[in-house]
Amino acid sequence: MLEKREIIVIGGGVVGLAIAIELQLRGASVTVLSRNPGEAAAFVAAGMIAPQAEQIPPSPMLELCLRSRALYPHWTRKLEEISGLETGYWPCGILAPVYKLPSATSVGNEPMELQWYDGSKVHQFQPGLSEEVVGGWWYPQDAQVDNRRTLIRCLQVTARELGVDLCEGVAVGEIVNDKQQVTHLITNNGNIGGEHYILATGAWAGQLFPLPVYPQKGQMLSVRVPPSELELPLNRVLFGEDIYIVPRRDGLIVIGATSENVGFTPEVTPQGMNTLLSNAIRLFPVLKDFPLEEFWWGYRPATPDELPILGESPLSNLTLATGHYRNGILLAPITAALLAERIWTGKEDSILAHFRYTRFEQ
Repeated sequence: MLEKREIIVIGGGVVGLAIAIELQLRGASVTVLSRNPGEAAAFVAAGMIAPQAEQIPPSPMLELCLRSRALYPHWTRKLEEISGLETGYWPCGILAPVYKLPSATSVGNEPMELQWYDGSKVHQFQPGLSEEVVGGWWYPQDAQVDNRRTLIRCLQVTARELGVDLCEGVAVGEIVNDKQQVTHLITNNGNIGGEHYILATGAWAGQLFPLPVYPQKGQMLSVRVPPSELELPLNRVLFGEDIYIVPRRDGLIVIGATSENVGFTPEVTPQGMNTLLSNAIRLFPVLKDFPLEEFWWGYRPATPDELPILGESPLSNLTLATGHYRNGILLAPITAALLAERIWTGKEDSILAHFRYTRFEQ
């Protein structure tokens, strides 16, 4: 028997939930199918909202990221008002310390809102940095959100409050299509059909549809500020060379992340943890005395050009929302806004042309 629904989102991570919420707010009836929410890429990310600290070059990708960052204050406030929960959004800014001075040309060519702290200035700005640090870029408009502990839960509760049907434990095995249209999904819970479908399964997207999306494993860990510390040693993100250190307001400090092309190989490894700890302690030595809290891993949805795949597909009633790689948390608000508008009204923002699946058909 075929169960019929209106719009079906395949994937219950941050991106899938964000799209479902935007569509439901527009009046759609949305169902989210999620095999295991704990596998979402949101659980490996540190929650940095960092288009400038990531040094994304001028491009449509940078424009997309900056537009999404600008949406974050309103987007998180909306989620918090509907759910009654916190998202962990914190516009704390990001400091990118360096061990080697950049050229005078690069310092002079940075955007106006960025600041360069040289020598002793960077140590005054952020006490506790390694003596190896000779300067740092300050990105005051970059931010963070507590994706693992609060954002994902806030999205789930918001979706339920709005009437989205969240179906957990439902694994889609096949997207059945005929004449360039999806007819139904074969799942472990029977066949499910809808009017429109959205593929937002992250690193697993390539298993359901012929897309060049593959897993990039990341290992992470966290430490906690000891109770003996009278105040937090960090009130901003440190974005170092091959390491980032992300403080939360309650004293948790997230450290990440490895980047490994090993498929869906699970578990943390001694080498991965050693690399993270060594790089983190080199940058911010006080961490060597902080108690370890947790170790974990997950899979980012990577593409050959490290850009997301958004919008149309070869099937008229299937929309693609995958391949966000390192920027899924950052891009969730803009992905939801653009794709919900496209699906519900038929109006397509011109920026989506840069992220079509067809760029891989050359």
